[in-house]
Amino acid sequence: MSKSNQIQLSDHFTTGRLLKFTASPIIMMIFTSIYTIVDGFFVSNCAGKTAFTALNLIYPYIQMLGCLGFMIGTGGSALVAMTLGMGDEKRANQLFSMLAVATVGIGAIFSVIGLALLRPVALLLGATPELLPSCLLYGRILLTFQTAFMLQYLFQSFFIAAEKPKLGLFFTVAAGVTNMVLDFVLVGVAGLGLAGAASATVISQMVGGVAPIFYFAKRRPGCRLYFTKPLFSLRELFKACTNGISELMTNISMSLVGALYNMQLLKLFGADGVAAYGVLMYVGFVFAAVFIGYSQGTAPIVSYHFGADNKDELKNLLRKSAGIIAVAGVAMLTSSELLAESLAKIFVGYDAGLLALTTHGMKLYCISFILSGFNIFGSAFFTALNNGTVSAAISFLRTLLFQVVSILTLPLIIGVDGIWLAVVAAEAMALVCTGGFVVRGRKRYGYL
Repeated sequence: MSKSNQIQLSDHFTTGRLLKFTASPIIMMIFTSIYTIVDGFFVSNCAGKTAFTALNLIYPYIQMLGCLGFMIGTGGSALVAMTLGMGDEKRANQLFSMLAVATVGIGAIFSVIGLALLRPVALLLGATPELLPSCLLYGRILLTFQTAFMLQYLFQSFFIAAEKPKLGLFFTVAAGVTNMVLDFVLVGVAGLGLAGAASATVISQMVGGVAPIFYFAKRRPGCRLYFTKPLFSLRELFKACTNGISELMTNISMSLVGALYNMQLLKLFGADGVAAYGVLMYVGFVFAAVFIGYSQGTAPIVSYHFGADNKDELKNLLRKSAGIIAVAGVAMLTSSELLAESLAKIFVGYDAGLLALTTHGMKLYCISFILSGFNIFGSAFFTALNNGTVSAAISFLRTLLFQVVSILTLPLIIGVDGIWLAVVAAEAMALVCTGGFVVRGRKRYGYL
């Protein structure tokens, strides 16, 4: 164990030590999820239901493009952490530098593509003539600065691999506070509506995505990663991307499923359905952020010990993580059921009918929290083991296949409540598959 106070990847992790190391990534992910939530709060309460619906309608498309940075960050940090575990620090920093450069290039390309396709995609997602101008306004501002969004996702993962999770937390909190203050000023005070919300978001993303470049620009004491001459290797880039494909799959699937939800809800409840689902997503973002942050925080540890062939520590990490996730899931389910109406009032308290619809939907939707943590961690665990295939399979089944099937069939079987319970059914089916993959891989990796 490290003699210093700083927790290192090579340490043995007790439950307390594991929670301490992952606390920063968890808070980082919560603050990241706050961006859209704060936008939604101010837009809904200051600009009205139409602008709020437009934001929720177009956001899945924007998120789908931005998650490329999450893919490179999670897959790349697993590769870099494993390389550190093998003792090759020089190569690890060359790979890190290459992945940062690649993210900038890919971000620029997809900003152009995203802007070109924005209008037809908005129409495909169901934007009415009333909603289309707002969708285009919000989307154009965010997509123009898409590279900063991708870099923010990238550096969140690499601050953890660099053994600097608290510094990563600092940048994320700074970005989150920037977003909240600017939303208050631009939307709440200046009355700029969606334009103000979008501007607040992109400025905050530059704080979280561009500012860290200056930190990693030189070698610093206690930080294992820094920019150096990149190792330009398509093979290694492909490896990082395929390793993180599950995270890409998860985010793309969530975006596609979100669009499908909106289409179904427009048919069942009209614009109120889309607004209600938007609130559910905000609550879901925060609770899922806890599981994602924990999984993101443990991933470099798993990768390091996998690279060091330390099977005992892999067993320890898997066993302790299962217990932590079980306790967190019960706490989240209980709190979300008790606070459902209060949380809904924050966003749609001005409309009694919409409030009732949102509260009812949330109480059903939130049952999924007791299941989802295991699936999120399971996918991240296999990413950390550099097994992108199994990780992607879990993500595909959980976030796309099972959810699409549930969304389309449950309302036909049990009525409109089926739309809110679709995610619960999907998580339950995915949990069976995740357990199967874990048991199947026990001999190969030696974690059981």
